[in-house]
Amino acid sequence: MATVLRKIIEIDEELCNGCGKCVLACQEGAIAIVNGEAKLVSEVLCDGLGACIGECPTGALRIVEREAEPFDEEAVKNHTLACGCPSTQVRSFDNSSLTQWPIQIRLVPSKAPFLQNAHLLVCADCVAVAYPELHTKLLPGKKIMIGCPKFDPAELYIEKFAEIFSEVPLQGVELAIMEVPCCRGLFLILDSARRIAKEDLKITVYTIGVRGDILKREEV
Repeated sequence: MATVLRKIIEIDEELCNGCGKCVLACQEGAIAIVNGEAKLVSEVLCDGLGACIGECPTGALRIVEREAEPFDEEAVKNHTLACGCPSTQVRSFDNSSLTQWPIQIRLVPSKAPFLQNAHLLVCADCVAVAYPELHTKLLPGKKIMIGCPKFDPAELYIEKFAEIFSEVPLQGVELAIMEVPCCRGLFLILDSARRIAKEDLKITVYTIGVRGDILKREEV
């Protein structure tokens, strides 16, 4: 294919930390994480507008002008339909207590169809490992969103849940956190979100011990 002089994304591999934020920001699917680093999948998929740049925490992305294959909208359409990342593709299924995908807070769209009229279980990701009865006692009949308040930006979580609480009808909200202090941050996030949404929403909180038992259940 002939090349043209145009604007296109450039990735500094030395600055890239592999966080994947650019992958989620690129609607055309032009970027993927390969061997722990962001890579340009194909020149024809990059529109050169730089929507991903603002999401990069390390400054590894920039727009340059160079000879490259022209942007191809048809290629983007085919790529995103046939090869969309399965980690972000919204799916529902009924063959286990887990009935939806994705489950990560950062990946679940705030208006995902499976959230409509759902009983929502928000879960610290450590709970899934520490509490062996999660799938039999807490998860059945609910939709789940998991994450870590220590390693993910609190403001991102607050914005996501504030939008869900204000715009999505829910049957109830439960929260499962570990007994360790940092996990309490997940409750503070949900509390801030319901205040922003101005919703009088009750949250049932389960505190899980590091030995895998439920230490406390409270409604707040």
